[in-house]
Amino acid sequence: MAVTSFMVPLGTPAPEFDLPSIDGGHVSLADLKATPATLIVFLSNHCPYVRRIEQGIGELAADYRDRLTTVAICSNDVKNYPDDDAAHLAEQAARAGFGFPYLVDESQDVARAYKAACTPDFFLYDADRRLAYRGEFDDARPSNQVPVTGASLRRAVDAVLAGEAVPGEQHPSLGCGIKWKPGNGPS
Repeated sequence: MAVTSFMVPLGTPAPEFDLPSIDGGHVSLADLKATPATLIVFLSNHCPYVRRIEQGIGELAADYRDRLTTVAICSNDVKNYPDDDAAHLAEQAARAGFGFPYLVDESQDVARAYKAACTPDFFLYDADRRLAYRGEFDDARPSNQVPVTGASLRRAVDAVLAGEAVPGEQHPSLGCGIKWKPGNGPS
């Protein structure tokens, strides 16, 4: 069942996190390179919405590498969705060309703090780590033939990098609901 993002209020500060990486070690918000923009994206390996655009996400991150810090987080319940465990996320990162940290939110506390609802769910922050954009990557969906361009997110990144407000209406992301552990869902 498709779920849309919650559309967290713009200007909200990025919540702190310290999570294990699929590559070993831990990554925290404070560890991320200071750039004019930071993208936190909630992903999973099994979701067809993510699969449809995952290479586009890798390309976007590479295109903006020096000006945009990107990190992915998987918060799904791996007991019931084993395709989203660290080994499968590593396969996805290789397949999609992710050149950024991919973290595992086993407790699901970070997903709740960010008010993430679905995969994919995008949170773009400005240089002060205040939310500037939350919404869709582009109009590509598993059910259509629209090319994967990242147009919506690229427009937002360009605005943030120019020190401007993101223009136009922000449309929620659409994807698979985060697979919450019993009692962990958003309140």
